[in-house]
This record gives sequence, C-alpha cells and structure tokens, in this order.
Amino acid sequence: MQQRADSIAKARKEGLRLFKILIFIFLIQIVYVSAYTLRMILTLKGQKYIAALISMGEIVIYVLGLNLVLKYLTQPSALIVYAVGYGLGVLLGAWIEEKIALGYVTVKVICNQMGGNVANALRDKGYGVTAWVGSGRDGDRLVMEILAKRKNQKLLYQTILDLDPKAFVITVEPKQFHGGFWTRSIKK
Repeated sequence: MQQRADSIAKARKEGLRLFKILIFIFLIQIVYVSAYTLRMILTLKGQKYIAALISMGEIVIYVLGLNLVLKYLTQPSALIVYAVGYGLGVLLGAWIEEKIALGYVTVKVICNQMGGNVANALRDKGYGVTAWVGSGRDGDRLVMEILAKRKNQKLLYQTILDLDPKAFVITVEPKQFHGGFWTRSIKK
C-alpha cells in the first residue's frame, strides 16, 4: 500500500515538474517570438541599432527555449506548447508594434468636394496637406496627399471620412524623406 502511495506521489511530482517546464517553454516562446517580430519590424523601418539590442536578448531566450524542447522531445506536449507559444508570440509582437506605431504614413485622398474645405480642415488639425485638381472619369476631383505619424493614422482616416464620407483613401508607408516642412520635425 505504501509503495503505491509513494508511486502516486512520485507521478504527481513528475507531472507537476513537467507542467512547470511546459509553462516555462510557453512563456519563453512568447517572449522570444514577440522580440523576433518586433526586431524584424524595427529592422525594416531602419531602426537597426534598437533591433540589434533586441536580437541579443532574443537569441539567449531562443537557445533556452530550444534546449528545453530538445530535452523533452519525447513529450509531444512540449512540442505543441512550443508551437502554440510561437503563434501567440507572433500575435503579441505584431500587437506591440501596432501600439507603438513607428514611422509615418502617406495618405492619398480623392474627393468630389473641390472647394478646398477638406484640405483646409485637415490643415487646421495640424496635418501637412498637399492638394491639386485631378481629372477623373466623371470630372475634376480634389486630390490630396497627407503625411502623418502612423499612430495618428486611424484618427486621420476617421477625420477624412467625417469630412467626406465618399472619399477614396489609399495609405502607404514612405521609406525615405527629403525636403518639405515635415523633414525638419522628423529629424528631431
């Protein structure tokens, strides 16, 4: 009877140990992949020094996580937890990048309102707006290009639609800047 009780206690202890290791693998993977995702985005946005700092911590975390998974390769749960942590890490890294919203966007707007009220309203809100008349299928249109910080993108988009609900809006991320009043504030 005592031998059976000892065996059950040992199995519980082993199960708890494995559970803790799986949780650790899961957390390491989330942190590693979030750092990886953020580093890649920073690299693409030209923030190479910050990306390099993140990569140093990232590789240490990666080696720790991979080492644990390789030790428990006979446990399918370790591999499953590793994969789930990877997927959640991608989501978390993208979410973090979205929240810090690095960089700028250029928004091209085409609207039917030719009076310049939309452009002036956007300028009054602090946006840099370049406007010109374009020729569309159904006649002249007001075409505007607006440069804004990415973190202001949703507000800008909503402001445009509030001013002209039928506006055609395209957003792109510029890679390089030269000239204009924005470049002075970007370099600061």
